[in-house]
Amino acid sequence: DGFNMVNKNIELKNINVGSNITLNNVFFDSNKYTLKDDSYAELDRLVNLMKDIKSLRIEISGHTDNIGVDVYNQTLSQKRADAVVSYLIQKGIEAGRLIAKGYGDSRPIETNESKEGRAANRRTAFEIIEN
Repeated sequence: DGFNMVNKNIELKNINVGSNITLNNVFFDSNKYTLKDDSYAELDRLVNLMKDIKSLRIEISGHTDNIGVDVYNQTLSQKRADAVVSYLIQKGIEAGRLIAKGYGDSRPIETNESKEGRAANRRTAFEIIEN
């Protein structure tokens, strides 16, 4: 239908190499790296985008706040990024178009001094590598 087409066109305008887009509705339980069911709708939108733009290559990145040990956060964020990539592959996206990278707490977008800031820093994002 026309409504979806308009939405899709708006989304595509923001897709340039280097664009970094946070996936706001991708959820994991605390200290776990299994995708929660309510993440699928957001990830399926990403699957559709990648099916529409066959040339798109992306890096999925996992990020944590600064609570806990760096090595643990690094590993957790990597496993979360891996879980997202596995889901995308399972939905038919070629593995060669996807990179999973865990950044731990090395790329905060907010302060880690507040609860809200730490919540914003715990995120999954994707970056356009090739379009």
